[in-house]
Amino acid sequence: MVDKIRIKDIAQQAGVSVGTVDRVLHERPNVSAKSREKVENVLNEMNYQPNMYASALACNRSYVFYVLMPKHEQEAYWEEIEEGIRMSQESRRDFHVKVEFRYFERFDDNSFHEGAQQCLDAKPDGVVVVPSDLESTRNFTDQMHEQDIPFVMLDSYMPDLKPLAFFGQDSFSSGYFAARMLMLLAHKEKEIALVKLTVNGHVVSKQQDNREMGFRHYMHDHFPEVELHELKLPLNTSRQQYDKMLEIFFTQHPSVHHCVTLGSKAHIVGLFLLKTNRRDVQIMGYDMVYKNAECLRQGSISFIIAQHGYQQGYACIETLFKAIVLKKKVTPLNYMPIELLSRENVDFYRRTQL
Repeated sequence: MVDKIRIKDIAQQAGVSVGTVDRVLHERPNVSAKSREKVENVLNEMNYQPNMYASALACNRSYVFYVLMPKHEQEAYWEEIEEGIRMSQESRRDFHVKVEFRYFERFDDNSFHEGAQQCLDAKPDGVVVVPSDLESTRNFTDQMHEQDIPFVMLDSYMPDLKPLAFFGQDSFSSGYFAARMLMLLAHKEKEIALVKLTVNGHVVSKQQDNREMGFRHYMHDHFPEVELHELKLPLNTSRQQYDKMLEIFFTQHPSVHHCVTLGSKAHIVGLFLLKTNRRDVQIMGYDMVYKNAECLRQGSISFIIAQHGYQQGYACIETLFKAIVLKKKVTPLNYMPIELLSRENVDFYRRTQL
């Protein structure tokens, strides 16, 4: 194989003009079938690989990717993802890549449908979608398939919907891991608190549901005698109300000394423990957001399971870029690492790009 293959070399070996080779490479018309066959045979013999990066840059066209994700507040897992998306857009600005965000309310089908329709109406080059329920998401993804719009999925993996790629943790394995790590500390305990964030009584994400399944599966198999006490904390409740609910819970369950929070707001419990100076409760939480990290450093949270939200966001746009702009194959299933952070190693955690 020749290290650097020039169009001139291809033309000479095929016995055609340089212009003919150029038209074949760029799939332009006005090439006879015989000449095209000659050029393609030479390309195969030389194992010619076009420089897709340079070709895309020379094309000088723009690309628009849409992101459909839940509305969120600051200091949340979704903010990490959004920051990664924006950084990926910035890194590809030479290719005129632009990202537009559309947000939907959790557990509101109309809100999801409205955001999905806005994405479809815009006719983007690609979409990143955080799924709602299966039926609503399928309706959206079916239309994207019909319109030949590639899409990447975040948060929940729904393989039947045939996304271009998926980025996220294996939530069941993550929950199983959380239970195993927690019980290394709490193996003598008889009661554990399982804290869930809810909206209208429903857990706020499928990811949390799957984590709970994994957690309960481990507990059923290895510690069936341990009683799990559920505590549902409504999302977007005041700090005062959270403190009141937590005070009542720990008063009613004085034997609870360990708890797991399945969402990204372990700091709700962590800040309460700091405020009330409780040192007899240990928390296993999720996601490296600022408030969680501060509680970890101050000792009210013992461990955080990180899932690289920043990297997920960055990788989603990068995958659309590679598939659509560079026309490269991408890895369809991308599980993020399950990493355990403590006060001793939290400052070494880095949101490196993929």
